[in-house]
Amino acid sequence: MPHMSSAYDHDLVIVGASFAGAACALAAAQYGLRVCVLERKADPGERLNTTGIVVKEAMEQTWLGHIPQHLVQRVARVRLYAPNLRSVQLQAPGYYFLTTDTPNLMRWLAAELRASGVDLRLQQSFRQAEVDGDGWQVEGAGRCAYLVGADGARSRVARRTGLGQVRDHLHGVEREFDGLQLAQGDALHCFVNRRYAPGYIGWVAQNPAGVQVGVALRHQPMQARVPEIDGFIEHVRDIVGIAPSMQPSSTRAGLVPCGLPDGPITGHRVILTGDAAGIVSPLSAGGIHSSWRHGWAVGDAIGRYLRGKGPPAEQVARRVAPTFRRKRLLRWAMDHLQQDWPVNALLRTATMRRVAEQIYFHQRGVRAD
Repeated sequence: MPHMSSAYDHDLVIVGASFAGAACALAAAQYGLRVCVLERKADPGERLNTTGIVVKEAMEQTWLGHIPQHLVQRVARVRLYAPNLRSVQLQAPGYYFLTTDTPNLMRWLAAELRASGVDLRLQQSFRQAEVDGDGWQVEGAGRCAYLVGADGARSRVARRTGLGQVRDHLHGVEREFDGLQLAQGDALHCFVNRRYAPGYIGWVAQNPAGVQVGVALRHQPMQARVPEIDGFIEHVRDIVGIAPSMQPSSTRAGLVPCGLPDGPITGHRVILTGDAAGIVSPLSAGGIHSSWRHGWAVGDAIGRYLRGKGPPAEQVARRVAPTFRRKRLLRWAMDHLQQDWPVNALLRTATMRRVAEQIYFHQRGVRAD
């Protein structure tokens, strides 16, 4: 029978305090586990590489529904732009996204962890872990029954423990314009353009603090092309209303997984979740909801197992990890078949709307006008 022992300094050590790591910690804490979260940043809201856009399901089905209202802004529509900047408006009845004041959202999440009794250690990087009997010895954190890597697209936990690593990524850059208001602030503006966003899209969105403008492209390690964020802003400036005099207040950048790890996401008493496990839609790169669900399932499974009420958490983590099979086919098409002229020609057709439906509204019926 598994049990929690005083021989452990912690029942669970989690590396990374973003969405997947926070979900895992909060779920495990509900079982009374001694949970320690290592986060290399001094401020959870700094150096972000997430857009912070949350889908309806995450708000209505998870802990994220507790986010304070002043940190979110409801966006009910998508305006999709062809490369020639003609556009179509898409809506799904009852569906919405929420943009966020992401730095303060991450700080709120950190406060939620501490309020739940989690030992959150900021400015503490994960360096090394070694198998120690039935658990792990984690440098700087001591002995634990379970180790979880929620430490992003280039997971150090994966490397140190011999688990699979994600090799396929998008490279995204986003600029923030604090205090700016869009004329169409209730729409998520998405731009298809092979020059600026090969293999992905560009986007402009209103959030509670201002406007976020971003672009991402397929990351090719041998070419290491950097997204042309300044060129993209020039391309869309007049359409969305960003005056040339406006200067960005901050920049976010980073790699986003768009493929599965090249090996297992679990070993004995060690589990990957979130970006580290490729729990991200390979098509839209949306990962907050799926990462939260997987992280929560992992934390819950660890709690149940250590309380003697469930199977080994590794089994659960593998079983509930999404595979995104159909979206991987669309990802292949985006990588190999993307051209501007079909989008210019077909923007308002039923076929184009079905593709947009798959990406933005998870196959809900879409109304276009």
